[in-house]
Amino acid sequence: MASELLSIEADWKTVFLLVMVWYLILKRWEAKGQLDKWNATRVFGAILMVRTSKGKAALELISKPRRFWRIYGEISLWVCWIAMFLVGLLLLFALISAIFIESTAPPPSASELVAIPGLNPMIPLGWGAFAFIICLVIHEFGHGIQARAHGMRVRNFGLLMLGPLPLGAFAEPEHAEIISSPRRERQRMFAAGPATNIFAAIILMLLMSSLAGHFSATQEGVHSSGIIVGTGAEQSGLEPYDIIYEIDGEPVSDVGDFNAAMDGFKAGDIASMQVLRVDGTRELLAVNITDKRDYFIDQGVDEEMLDTYGIEQGDAFLGIERPSGSTSGVDSISGLANPLIILITPFELQGIAIHPSEEAMLIAGDSWFAQTVGLSGLLFLVNMMFWLIWVNILLGFTNLIPMVPFDGGHLFRDIVHGTMSGLRKVGKKTGFWRIHPLTVEHFARKASSLSSILLFVTLIFIMVMPYL
Repeated sequence: MASELLSIEADWKTVFLLVMVWYLILKRWEAKGQLDKWNATRVFGAILMVRTSKGKAALELISKPRRFWRIYGEISLWVCWIAMFLVGLLLLFALISAIFIESTAPPPSASELVAIPGLNPMIPLGWGAFAFIICLVIHEFGHGIQARAHGMRVRNFGLLMLGPLPLGAFAEPEHAEIISSPRRERQRMFAAGPATNIFAAIILMLLMSSLAGHFSATQEGVHSSGIIVGTGAEQSGLEPYDIIYEIDGEPVSDVGDFNAAMDGFKAGDIASMQVLRVDGTRELLAVNITDKRDYFIDQGVDEEMLDTYGIEQGDAFLGIERPSGSTSGVDSISGLANPLIILITPFELQGIAIHPSEEAMLIAGDSWFAQTVGLSGLLFLVNMMFWLIWVNILLGFTNLIPMVPFDGGHLFRDIVHGTMSGLRKVGKKTGFWRIHPLTVEHFARKASSLSSILLFVTLIFIMVMPYL
């Protein structure tokens, strides 16, 4: 525990030192007038806000089909309402888990608490910075397009920087026009940013799913990401990412073949397995098959539960974790069915999209495209799409946390305002109650402020709880 605390303290000291150096650089640039030349200012002391009018012409051209973009804004609004509900449930679950479920995992380091490329070990500097800049531009263009589609002017675009690292981006519509615009139009504008990130992630998932079909395997078979200690697999010398391509003379090309082969064994049998090692050598292993039911009983699993799952005495157990096909490294992160896998992959693999051993199992397929770009080109495209998907999902859903200054906070305030306005109309029509328009404004503003404070405290509590 003491060493962990020292490590966390060292991380925070490094972060603080880097921020202070950047702060001093900004102060010097400000004193020499360099920030004025760049149309930039300092915010919160150490954040550089760089403004530019570039992109306004493209924005004007793209936003021309006003009716299309208004329909898009309405769809975005419904998507964001649903996503906000899911984000709220996730925060509630995280809070309950932090209070009632004791975690045995070590608490995250200070650098892991900030989503800054290069500083967070789960987000590589190169791909992370590239993806954040692209996704932030996508996000702000979504806001800007909706602003223009509803007649609001956009003064500037901009980027928020902490040193060379992008923290955020912004579009600057005329504030007075946002305030005076109809509530529905304002909500569409706020929803368009995170919704555009979510839509971009879906499109990229479809593209990456198509791209995955251009890979082939160096050797068809099944491999495991982990070997359970004390089992027949471990005792025979089988290692993680060794490819099993033949069992008792029968070829194994995928997980289905592997499961079918294992169904033919029972506890006490010996399986003869042809294996392709990670270093490229091939070896014949004799693997003792152990009893699956005995293994789970030793792990403390209740026998009634084993009966429920149909695990009987004598069922074969090899001792490998998550058997996967040879192209699973790319297959697992492609397709619309795997957004959760995409999100947790950088945490499991420490900042990479595909494990190096699984990457070594891949070759370019026979298609014209695969042969043209080659294996390195295919892997480049997969990594680029992976990080764009990951950051788009992160930005889209994080911005829907119902607290200011996130887009979700502005949406929440307008939802409260709309609800109170509806109650005011009902009361006025029925004569049961009267609510003054200023009361509606005051209540919406207070509800937004209180929810923002409550959620901020909740997020801090969830982050701090593992250290207590």
